[in-house]
Amino acid sequence: MTPDLLLAILGGLFGLLTGSFLNVCIVRLPRDESVVRPRSRCPRCGRMIEWYDNIPVISWLLLRGRCRGCGEPISVMYPLVELANAVIWAWMAWRFGPTLETVRGGVFGTLLLGIALTDAREYIIPDEFSVGGLVLGLGFALAGGWPGLRSALIGAAVGFALLWVFGAVGTWIGKRMGMVGGEGQPDEAMGGGDIKMMAMIGAFLGWPGVFLTVFLGAVTGSLIYVPLNLSGRKVLVPFGIFLALGAAITFVAGDWLTDLYFRFISAS
Repeated sequence: MTPDLLLAILGGLFGLLTGSFLNVCIVRLPRDESVVRPRSRCPRCGRMIEWYDNIPVISWLLLRGRCRGCGEPISVMYPLVELANAVIWAWMAWRFGPTLETVRGGVFGTLLLGIALTDAREYIIPDEFSVGGLVLGLGFALAGGWPGLRSALIGAAVGFALLWVFGAVGTWIGKRMGMVGGEGQPDEAMGGGDIKMMAMIGAFLGWPGVFLTVFLGAVTGSLIYVPLNLSGRKVLVPFGIFLALGAAITFVAGDWLTDLYFRFISAS
């Protein structure tokens, strides 16, 4: 077994464990519940889940996706989140090796996954993910000394300001078009959670990453939102999902996309 493969396996195992805790955060944080107490329990019968029934992915498979107590189905979301987080950490470990960048990338990916799912399920981005992630992003930046911290601070400020301006302009336009502020409509075009989320993203990616994230988020969001509205289905699509996707793409391939863009411009 090569060292790279061993690191990827260890990273994946760590991702499974943290993915199990991420499931708790996704379910409880939007409800303002503690993620520590009480212990995990079946939401239907209230039975406390024993440790042997709480092993990431494996327990769900052995129980065939059902509660041991009442036999009711357990959402497939739980093992999928654990697997997704395992892939994130395994890939980071394989790409960056035993370095701080592996931890930084894994934490960032876990935060983005948590944000995307809570926004999709509850239309909420908990401060624990956004503001807490901002603090973590600035903390990781300290490893690069003052230049690294300065870049992270500028990125966080640009991310916050950019989304705030977009939100203010969007709200102003939306109210005049009758799309914002009416009965059954959102009060603002851009939620405060999205704005704080972009500050967190800026701390991890810097100000160039902020612009690429917003661009990619807008493109991917339009690919979903426009067809749904053209089909007559009025569906509220949380923007945080697409910002998370844009940030993930930027982290993985931002340099390549930027280089590709400048090559295209220079060749035009």
